[in-house]
Parts: sequence; structure tokens; C-alpha cells
Amino acid sequence: MQFGRSTSRNISGIPPLATSSPSRARRQTLDALVSGGFPYSKKLASHTSCVNSLAFSSGDGRFLASGGDDLSVKIWDFHDENVDKPVTSFTGPSGNVFALSFSATNRYLLSGGTDDIVLKYDLDHLERGVIAAGPYGPQESFNEHHDTIRAVSCHPSQDEVFLSGSENGGILYHDLRVGRRSSRAQDTLQLSSEVTSLQFHPTMDHIFATSESVGRVCLRDTRMAFGPLTQRTRQGVVQTYNTKITKPSINYLSNPEASSLAFDRDGSKLAVTMLHYLPTIYALTDPHPIATCSGVNLPDGTPVLPPERTYSNSCTMKHGSFGGPASDRDVMYSAGSDDFRGYIWKIPPAAELVERRLEVDVDDWNLNNHGDDLVGFAQGLWESRHVPVQLSTPLCRLSGHISIVNSTIFHPNFLHVLSAGIENHILLHSPTPSSPCTENLDRTSIQVRPLSDDEDGDRQSYWRAVTGIPIGEDENEDSRTLRIFDHLLRQEADGDVFSMRHWTRAGDWSSDEDSEMPGHSSDDETFY
Repeated sequence: MQFGRSTSRNISGIPPLATSSPSRARRQTLDALVSGGFPYSKKLASHTSCVNSLAFSSGDGRFLASGGDDLSVKIWDFHDENVDKPVTSFTGPSGNVFALSFSATNRYLLSGGTDDIVLKYDLDHLERGVIAAGPYGPQESFNEHHDTIRAVSCHPSQDEVFLSGSENGGILYHDLRVGRRSSRAQDTLQLSSEVTSLQFHPTMDHIFATSESVGRVCLRDTRMAFGPLTQRTRQGVVQTYNTKITKPSINYLSNPEASSLAFDRDGSKLAVTMLHYLPTIYALTDPHPIATCSGVNLPDGTPVLPPERTYSNSCTMKHGSFGGPASDRDVMYSAGSDDFRGYIWKIPPAAELVERRLEVDVDDWNLNNHGDDLVGFAQGLWESRHVPVQLSTPLCRLSGHISIVNSTIFHPNFLHVLSAGIENHILLHSPTPSSPCTENLDRTSIQVRPLSDDEDGDRQSYWRAVTGIPIGEDENEDSRTLRIFDHLLRQEADGDVFSMRHWTRAGDWSSDEDSEMPGHSSDDETFY
């Protein structure tokens, strides 16, 4: 089989993105197309268990890599006229795959997961359009981590350089040009809490961002973070983002877990998904958030009324992404949700959001002139509160799933968004029934499956899975997975981040590390 079949057919009439910036008329046409959302979809089915990670290849996004709990990595070719099955796959993981990243020129694909190993796959044959029988094994493995790998990020311009981060707080800098026998101590940055995500900046070679389970999100410089200990500075931190939240009705700060982060394509914005809270948008050089994204309203602007569920992130690791389908600008952000949907928000210009953001001094805040439930971000208990703009009306909601959606990703070229999660397939969403890479899409049902009525059965399935009891005759793997996460949703969906995550200076957030961070206040205290 050969790659590179003709892509001249274009049923939708939408040309692929040109290398130059699109004209205003073309952008207006594209905006009009996606203004109605992505109501068509199809299943990309090949995995046999949960799909945890999605990544598009660099450049035009020809290849999609997907990985999950079935210990395999699949490759899908979006230069096909009708992408519907993987063109090849990779083996090697001995644990669930959580992270995938293509190198700068797509020479390599890196993966990581619960087996504590980073695997490197050679993609040269794919770029040359040659497919053997497969599946392919890894070209090389890296065994220096000692805990689950949550993130892998390839350098934006050098194929041989990448970062990996694990749940024991270790971040490794890999440079294959200097050989693997160099001092790993100089290539290791040890943080005080779990690394939940990391990503190289898309245009500044030495800059990368990290998030941690204690809620800390930082911008770091590799030249300050790695190398001889005597030459390091502040663990490489050049910017610390304000992630602690509070309300007028409470007298302490809360630090939601930062589950993942993502840059937009030019690196001017950073988005962070937060456990038990909302996706939060930052301008790169501003420590205070400029927007949060919620599903308070339906896409038509009317409020969501109970019992209908809306955006939430309580049970699983979510991964969001910026995009601006078939545009040269990322004007949207998308994230998965516990309500079995994905959400897409239109992101106004950063300058507009900064202008609309509120800053409230502590005295005014304590007078409670703004309502009990207003959420403000604060560097410390005695610092001003910054209230970002809440984008409460999503552009659209992505339907079609029957369980939690963990990952959403925009195609960088075509008008598509991909979503995946607890189910064993990926959904490709489109504003039109056909495009240069797919055809005859069905309109997606907007009905959302309710949680099962069998609470006892769901609980038993959960405990059987936890204790390793084999699946019984009356249950298959797919139904047990749905039951497990229905049980988790009942237990965790209503969790209140303010009662669950009290921030203390002496707690998980290392005062020794923070004391040297820009924006840190020595007056931070917590009162209960």
C-alpha cells in the first residue's frame, strides 16, 4: 500500500490551508461554516480499549497518532480520501499510553505511559510513503524514569531533542546528538510534586511550560533548568502563573490540580485544564488568567437548566487544545468533559480579555460587594483578586460519545476536531458531511446517555476491576468500563474544589522553590 493518494477531490468545496495567510473573505467563509458547530461525525475504530492520547504530526497534520489502554499506537493518514482505519500501528508499550509527540520534522514519534518507559519510533518509512506489513516496534527505549510518564514533548525545531515528565516529579531533557551516556544528573530536573503535563513553546526553542498536581504552572528556560547544579537558577522558572482561587464567602485559597496544558500555535496563549474547575486561559507574559471557559449556557445563549449536565472535569485526566480550523490563527479552544461531550469556545483577542478582566483589592473583596460565588485568582491571601472573563457560552458542543471525553484536538489544516476518551474509538467531527479526507458523514445524535440505573451493579463492577476479579459471563470489557466510570461519576462529579483543595504555604506547594519565583509573595498565609 502506498501513501499519498490524490487529494484533489474536495466535495465540501473548502481548499486545504495555503501556506500564506488566508484572505479576509476566505476567513469569513470559514467562520461562517464553523459558526454552526461540528454537527457531523464518524467513528475511527481500531483500538480495543480507552483512547488516552491524540497527536497530529507537525506541519500540515498528515498523520494522527492515537494511543490508549490497549498497549498500542495507531497511525491514521489524513491524506487519504476517506480516512477510516489506521494505516499502520506500533507495538512496545507494556502499560497504558498517556503521551504522544511527533518530532519537529516527523522523523520520530515518542510515546510514554504507565510502564515508565519512553519509546521512540522511526517514521522515515511513513514520510517516504512506504508501508510494510507492520506493526512496527520501537527503534529505541529510554528507561530513566521511575514512575508513570504523563507527558512527552518534542523540541519545535530539532528532531533529536525532547522532554519527558513523570508522576514522581522528574523531568528529563533528552538530546540524542550527545549520546545517552552523558551525565543524566545534568539532564534531570526534580520537582517537588507530580508532573502532570509539559510542552515546549512552539517558537522559542529554550522555553517550556510545566504543570503539577499541586496546581503550580510555570514557564521555564532549559538553559536555567538543566546542566551543572551550580549554574541552575530557580529551577528554570521565568514565569509563575496565578492558579490559586478563592471566593468572598471563604477566607482561604484553593489550589486545583493542573491536569494538562497547551500552547496555541504561535505561543502567545496558554490553556490549563484544572481538576474540579474550569479550563483557564493565560496570555504568555501575564501571570494572571484572562479567561475561563464554562458551559453555563447552551451555544444559543440560553442557560443550561438541571437536570441537564454541563461542562465538568472531576474524574479523569483531560487534555484540551487550541485551534482555528483551516486558519492561520488559533481562535478557538476545545476540551473534553465528564458530561460525555466535548466543548469548543471562541476565544476573543487577548487584549480585549485583559481589558474586561477585573482586579479587586483585598478590602473591597472582603466587603463582599461582588457576590458570594464570584471566583478570583490570587497569588496570596492578602493579594488583589483577579477575576478573568468567563466565556460561559460555548461555540458548540461535540456530541456522539456515551461516556467521558478526555481528549480533543483540532486538525491544523482541515475543518475537523477529533475527540476520544473512555470508549475504544475516536470521533471525527466536521461542520460538513464531506471534506478532502472523509465523506458521507452522518449527523451526530445530540442525545446524551444517562447514567445507568443499576448503581449497585456499577459499584460491583468497579470493585471487581480494582481487585482484579475477571469479567463474568454477563459482562464484557466495554460494558464494565462504562459501569466503572458511571460509578466514579456518581462518587466524584459533585466534588467542590474549595472544600477538597485547601492551599497551605507549608503544604504541597514548596515554599523553598516558590520563594525564588517571580510573583511570589512572602506574606502568603492560609486561615481556616
